[in-house]
Parts: sequence; structure tokens; C-alpha cells
Amino acid sequence: MASAPSIQIKPGKLFIGGKWVDAASGKTFATTNPATGETLTMLAEASEADADAAVAAARAAFTSGPWAEMAAADRAKILWKIGDLVDKYVEEIGTLETLDNGKPIFESRYVDMPMVAEVFRYFAGWATKIMGDTVPVRGPFLNYTLREPIGVVAAITPWNFPLLLASWKIAPALAAGNTVVLKPAQLTSLSALRLGEICQEAGLPDGALNILTGSGKVLGRALVTHPGVDKVAFTGSTSVGQEIARNAIDSLKHVTLELGGKSPNIVFADADLEAAVRGATIGIFYGKGEVCAAGSRLFVERSVKDAFMEKLLDRVKKMQPGDPMDPKTRFGSLVSEQQMSTVLGYIEKGQSEGAKLVAGGSRVTTLGNGKGCFVQPTVFDGVTNNMTIAREEIFGPVLATIAFDDVEDAIRQANDNPYGLAAAVWTRDIAKAHKVARRLQAGTVWVNTYNNYDPAASFGGYKKSGYGRELGAAALEHYTQLKSVWVNLA
Repeated sequence: MASAPSIQIKPGKLFIGGKWVDAASGKTFATTNPATGETLTMLAEASEADADAAVAAARAAFTSGPWAEMAAADRAKILWKIGDLVDKYVEEIGTLETLDNGKPIFESRYVDMPMVAEVFRYFAGWATKIMGDTVPVRGPFLNYTLREPIGVVAAITPWNFPLLLASWKIAPALAAGNTVVLKPAQLTSLSALRLGEICQEAGLPDGALNILTGSGKVLGRALVTHPGVDKVAFTGSTSVGQEIARNAIDSLKHVTLELGGKSPNIVFADADLEAAVRGATIGIFYGKGEVCAAGSRLFVERSVKDAFMEKLLDRVKKMQPGDPMDPKTRFGSLVSEQQMSTVLGYIEKGQSEGAKLVAGGSRVTTLGNGKGCFVQPTVFDGVTNNMTIAREEIFGPVLATIAFDDVEDAIRQANDNPYGLAAAVWTRDIAKAHKVARRLQAGTVWVNTYNNYDPAASFGGYKKSGYGRELGAAALEHYTQLKSVWVNLA
């Protein structure tokens, strides 16, 4: 395995009210490198008591002090500086992310971290543009609206894009004037803790951002049910999202949920097949398939399916897992032993239900001294849309290939799934592309491309893929609330 650049990985503390502190219980837990099985460092294990302290610090910063009194233009300057500092420390943060998550350093360094910086700068620009309206009401009245911050936001983020998905929540929340308690995934907290230091360096006032590491079951539930939390922003599995929604009902918290996916990637016979093959491999194997919008259901029109599969398998069989720290690696380690076991279980399930395994399907033990969580890129053919591997989110490098006969059949099968996060359409017929895109039940539809994101483009799901939107102007609606003011002019 390649050696990591010389960076210091310190024992992790909690970030509460601008101070780095041990957990109230004194407990810690290990965070490991999934590519080698080695312990990277020990992190503080927060409990309900630490959640209370973090929420209190966030509430104090929201109601009084520098953050509460800060002009929007000054908030913008701080957010912009955070983005610039992410760029400045990109090598270090990217390395932390790869060591903690197992993704290739190429992705961390050249894709994820640059977008983190862009997200902070994008929402820095919005800070001075959040405003209300003057409404022409009947009678001798002036009516105007104020768009105000919600209050204390609990941001609960997953392990697949640790810092990127945290930025999708932190940046708009802070731009709108809220304060944040961030709970990163227990498996991948290192880059979030480094962000806390960056925010301090950028001049973010104490308490505006607080970071708690620890168990989702204990800490996540404490934040979701906490009476001092006004909004929960969650990205993760549908089952956990459903539990969050249930637990937030009593206090009627604002909730946004970006959940699972089983996204259909539809290739029509008139598509550029070479481009579609590249798109199919990127769609499922980028990020090791640990991507909520992964194109895990590949629908190919029956008349070109054999030719398409030959091209696809030629490409897939050249892909092999590699050392995540090697700049040439494009396919790294799964995030944990547990996730690897889950993925391998789905592969066994696919075979037992009659799908044809045509590529991959096994753990790779020749890397990481046999301890790494490496699984081959895996492709199934002969899949039907009712098989488990076509119904459930695997969250790994497993592609289920399904044939279809015509446009109506493609749309019917694509929509016949409980998820609706993303989809893609490959065709040279632009009219067909638009018509199919309109009818697909998905929050994002790519046409002749896959896995494109931008801070200005909203992202979120239909059906069991959640509700609310990340990124873009739409995200700000979820971090503000509207007040209507009536003034009697008579």
C-alpha cells in the first residue's frame, strides 16, 4: 500500500461552543482505515449530555452574541473564507477522507474537496440575497414578508461523502443565519473535525458550528428528539429517515430527508453506445457504488443489449480495486467490514434468485494484507425487476442489468420501485429524452450523462428517497421560515 502524505492525525475531541473538549463520559472509539484495517486514531464518543451542551451552545450563538448580530454580508465573508481554506488544505483534507473512507485519493482530492469549497462559496453569495416581498393586499394595509432563519439545525450526515454532504447542510444553514450541530457518521468523522478547525480559522463565532462524534443510535436520536433543535437535516438510509420522521413528530421539527435510491439508467437502442457504456460504469462504480444516486439498475433496450453488454464487460473487467492512496486508483475499498459483508450477501442473493453473474462477485484479498474491504466491480445479467438486487439499495459496486422492449416498457419498469432519487436516459432522440425525463419519478434526471452535480442545481428525491432539496436556491427554503407582517395605514 502506498504511504500516506505526512499529515498529523490527532485524537479527536468534540467541538462545542468553540472549544475542543473530551466527551462528558470520557469514552472514546476507534476510527479505522478500511483499506488496511489499521486504527487511525481514537475519537471522543459523545452522549446525550454532550448533545445537550452542543445544542445549548448553538442556541446561545443563535439568540445573542456575534453570530446573532452579524450582518449577512459579514456571514458571507466568513463562508467564502471557509471555502478558500478548504482549497488551501485540500491535500490534507482529501488524505484524511481517503484514509477514513477508503475512496481513491483522486476522488477525494480532485472531485469531492473542490466541490466542498464551491458549496461554501456558492452559499456565501446567497447570504445577502435572502429577502422577503411586498405583497399587494386588499385594504389600507402594507403587507410584507420576512424570511428568517429557523434556529438550531441538527445536521446528520453519512459516511459515503463525509465532508461533501456535510457542506451541503452546513453552508446553507449558516448562510441563512442558523446555527448548526453536526453529527458526522461514526465511521468517517476525521474530515468533519478538520472542518471545525477551518471554521475557527475563518472567524466563525463560537457556537455557530458544533461537532459531535459518536453513535447514530445514541447521539442521532438525542438530537432528533431534543427540544432545543428546530430542524433536522439528514442524509442516509430510508429506514433511518423514517425513524427520524417519526421521532420528530412530537416536537413538529422541520425535517429534510435525502435518503436511499435504486436509480434506473436507461439505454435506448439509438444511444451512443460507447458513451452509454462509460456512463453506466461511472453510474455504478464511481465511489465504489456507495452513492445514493448510483445507477444500480441498468435498463438496456433488448435489440442492442448483447452488443452493449459485450462493450460493458470489456470495460468492467479492466477495472480492479486498488490502493486508495495511489493517485492512479479509480476503485478503492468499501467503507467497512460490515458494509462489505452486506454487499457480498446481496451478491449471493442475486445468484440464488437466478440472476446471471457475468463479472466480479468476490472479495479481493490481495490488497491491504488481506484485511482490506475490497470487492470486485460486479455485474449481473438476466435480472428481472422484481428480484431483490433490483428492488433494494445495495450501496455497493453491484449492477443489475434488465432488458426492456420499448419506451413504455422502460418507463414502467423504471418507475416500478419504491425509490425515486435519480435516473438517466441515453438516446440521440432529444424529443424522446425530454418526454421520458418528464415521466420518470425521480428528483434528478440526467440525459446522456451521469453523476453530474453543481452547487446551484437542486438535489433530492421522490417517494421513499425522501423530501426536501439540497443545494441551489431551493435548499435555502428549508433553512428559513416566512413571516407575514401587516401594517395598518389608515
